[in-house]
Formats: sequence, structure tokens, C-alpha cells
Amino acid sequence: MQAFLKGPSSISTKPPAAKEKSAAGSSGEGKRLKPIPWVEKYRPKNVDEVAFQDEVVAVLKKSLEGADLPNLLFYGPPGTGKTSTILAAARELYGPELFRQRVLELNASDERGIQVIREKVKAFAQLTASGSRSDGKVCPPFKIVILDEADSMTSAAQAALRRTMEKECKTTRFCLICNYISRIIEPLTSRCSKFRFKPLSDKIQQQRLLDVSEKEHVKISSEAVSYLVKVSEGDLRKAITFLQSATRLMGGKEITEEIVTEIAGVIPKETMDELLSVCRSASFDKLETLAKNLINEGYAVAQLVNQLHDAVVESEHYSDKQKSVIVEKLAEVDKCLADGADEYLQLISLCALVMQQLVQNT
Repeated sequence: MQAFLKGPSSISTKPPAAKEKSAAGSSGEGKRLKPIPWVEKYRPKNVDEVAFQDEVVAVLKKSLEGADLPNLLFYGPPGTGKTSTILAAARELYGPELFRQRVLELNASDERGIQVIREKVKAFAQLTASGSRSDGKVCPPFKIVILDEADSMTSAAQAALRRTMEKECKTTRFCLICNYISRIIEPLTSRCSKFRFKPLSDKIQQQRLLDVSEKEHVKISSEAVSYLVKVSEGDLRKAITFLQSATRLMGGKEITEEIVTEIAGVIPKETMDELLSVCRSASFDKLETLAKNLINEGYAVAQLVNQLHDAVVESEHYSDKQKSVIVEKLAEVDKCLADGADEYLQLISLCALVMQQLVQNT
């Protein structure tokens, strides 16, 4: 076995240096050819590139100029730039060489129970950071621990973190990122500067999508861009992912509103109108057939719930009492679907109630 392990040096005719060089060259070529998701490709590289979050950018710019960085708590809807902002700030602070040594990023996919907080995070926080960057810029004397999706951490792990946060304040800054601030315990929120990330405005999203389209040479109609913004609901990551999917589907042809509808899994307006007209017809057989067709065509009932909610609330054909009954049922169905209930049964139950309300009105 040992002879086999030693073998390659006798088999290979290339000198080691040449071998390493060729390996490096081939990996470099591989990196150049490797396709990257557009979400990662166009992630902000510095704080100035972060869109629409003016307060956070202003605070981070001050800290980058030499002021101290507080412990941070970023919260808000997904796809609004929370992780991108702190990573961009860390890259500017440390530069590409020191970034890996000075930043510890833990996501919800990593183990983040009380034991990891006590061992891994504590050990990283206790290391002192010194030295300067190779480019001569001033390097801050602290490290950054990024805890992404901190709202999924257990209360015990959060409680263990608060002492570490207090004790290691000379050498480490913490950045907690979450969607729901109510799930973070009070002692942690009081130790951090809180910043709410707003859902991105339609104008900002459209501008970003047009920039990406231009760089990737994608043909897309203005209606499709507007519709892409509408279906992504302020989530720029979702919008860029849909754009990339639509581009791959079309293979260089122009992306239209219909293609975006198909990619995003949105139920077409004609189908929604048909559903409401069947409910008005008071025929349960027709309703059952339509419900089966909707499920067979692969439409998500959760998506239908969202669209039906907008259609009912914005419509003038329903009385306030009807709206309240239907919306209450929509909430119940949404909860049941989140708990893993059968989609077909929930759809039938919802449509039967809508039918009952519409028939009573006539």
C-alpha cells in the first residue's frame, strides 16, 4: 500500500513545479469557465453598491472611515440586501487577503446550538486581531462574526451568545441577520444597533434588473420587467433568479410577460376569472372539475391563496361582510397548507366557501 502511495513520483515524467503550474493553470481556466448564478455574480462588492438602504449604508461608511463598528442587527424581508451589505462592508474593511481570517459566517444550515456558540464562536471571538493589510490601509483591531438567519437559533444558544458578545467586545463585533426581530431575545437586541431593511422600491428593482439584462445581453420587454418586479414582491434575489431562469428558457429570444408568468408559477388572470365565475355558477361538479385541473396543471394552492386574497380585497363586487368571511377562510387555508395539509382538499374547502358567499348575495 505504501509503495502504491509513493508511486506517482516515479510514474510522472513532469517535474513537480511544472505539474503544479499546469494544475494551477487548469484550475484557473476552470474558474473562468465556471458559470455563476447571477445572484452571486451581481452581489454588491462594496457598500456604495447597496441599493435603497440609506441609513445602514451611512452608518457603515462612517465605520469604514475609521470610527468603531457597533454590534449590528439587520432585520427585514428576504432579498433586500442584509447579508450582501455586511459582507461588502467586511471586504472593504479587511481586503481580500484578511477577509477569510477575520470573518466567521454561520448560516441556519450550519449547526448553531448552544455547544457551537460556547465552543466555535467563543474560540473565534477570543483570538486577538492585529496587523495591517498588504495594501497599506489601516486594518481594524476587531473581527466580525456574522450569524445569518439568527431567528432560527434556539433561545438557549441566543442566551449563551449574549455573554460572549459582552465579554469579547474588545476583539469581536457581531452582526445578527434575521427576518423576524420578534424571535430574537431582548438581551441581544438591546446590545445591537438595529437596522430595518425595507422591501426594495419598484423603481430600484427595475433599474437593477435592466442593468443585469444589459450586462448579460438579455432581450426583455418593459412590461416583462414591470411584471417581474410585481411577482417578486420586493425580493431582488427572487427577481434576478426568475430573470436568469427565463433567459435560459428562451435561449436568446425576447422575454415577455407570459414567460415571466410561467417561470414564476403565477396563476394566469384568465384562470382566476374562470375560478370565480364557476363559484358564481353554484355548480359543485364544475368546481370539483376545475379544482382537479388546477392541481393537475401543477399550480400551487398557496399561490392561489395570495392571488385570490388580492382579487377579493381589491374588488368592489363583494360586501364588507363577504370579504371578511372569505379572508378569514384564506387565513385558515394558508395555515393548514403551511402545516402540510392536502392541497386539493384545502382548495375545495376554500372554493366551496367562496361559492356559498357569492350565491347568498345573488
